[in-house]
Parts: sequence; structure tokens; C-alpha cells
Amino acid sequence: MAMKIYTKTGDKGKTSLIGGTKVPKSHIRIESYGTVDELNSYIGLVNDYIADPPGQAMLREIQDRLFTVGAALACDPEKETKMSIPDLHDSDISLLEQEIDRMNDVLPAMKFFILPGGHVAVSTCHIARCVCRRAERLCVQMHEEEMFVEPKVLQYLNRLSDYLFVLARYTAHQLQVAEIPWKPRVQG
Repeated sequence: MAMKIYTKTGDKGKTSLIGGTKVPKSHIRIESYGTVDELNSYIGLVNDYIADPPGQAMLREIQDRLFTVGAALACDPEKETKMSIPDLHDSDISLLEQEIDRMNDVLPAMKFFILPGGHVAVSTCHIARCVCRRAERLCVQMHEEEMFVEPKVLQYLNRLSDYLFVLARYTAHQLQVAEIPWKPRVQG
């Protein structure tokens, strides 16, 4: 028998964390993993727009890691769970760093701030970067409010936003799309 997509358990604005604790859907923990889910959807959209097979494989890897991040954020840290939850590794962070370095090796030095745009693939990378930063800010807020957040989650999201920025530049480079420099208006 197929699983029904609707359970009706959240009809009154509550949901359960992994571990069974009921919390309001407005809870920051729900907001954090919901934002990671939004980010994962944007990463899928970026993957649909770029035409670089190694980059596409990397984005699929990132999507897998974002499910890991979401699972970590969805757990009630006060309760033992019967489920086996995947975790992040230092190698996940170093992989992002290696990819950033690989892409940066072919990019010209940045001499100005860059406005998002020039091609839908580039703009979508920047949207994903902004959503990633929001997810990171929510996790930092949880940490500051003494709610447990796995430290590697914070590191991963921070490095991922850097990766997405460089991916936007790299994508523009591959598409031969000029980067749009920000030219600040200065009152004279």
C-alpha cells in the first residue's frame, strides 16, 4: 500500500521533531530545516541550468549532504532517536573547499563587487547563495539561543555559501557572460 502524503497531524500548526517532540511549525528549528529544504530545491534548479557535468555531480552530492543537514536539524537534541541519522564529515567541508579552489584557478581576480545577473544560471546560483546564508543565520541564532546545532552544520553552510558564490562566477565564465560590476553612486 502506498504511503499517503497527507497525515492531517499538522493541521493545527504543530509538527514533530525526530524523537517525537511536538513543536509549533513556527519554531526556529523547523524554520532552519525548512530553509535548508528551500536551499536544496534551489540547488536542484541551479543543477538544471548549468551544463557542466562535474559541477552537476557536485551539486547532487551537495543535495545529499543538505538532506543530512536537514535530518540533523530536525532531531530533538534532548531525546534519543531510534533512527540512524547520517552525519557530516570533515571531508564534506574539504570537498567544498577543493571545488572552490578548482573553480577559482580559472577565474580572473575579483577587482570589484559583483551584481547578481547576466544569465539565469548565474542569478539562480546567487539566489541559492542567499538562501544558504539565511539558513546559516538561523542556525547561528539557534546556537546563540543555546539550542544544539552540530558545529559541522554551521561550517558546512558557511562553506557552501562561498562555494555557491564561486559557482556563480565560474558559471558566468563558462557561459562567457560578463560579470556585472557594482558601480556605487557617490554624491559629489
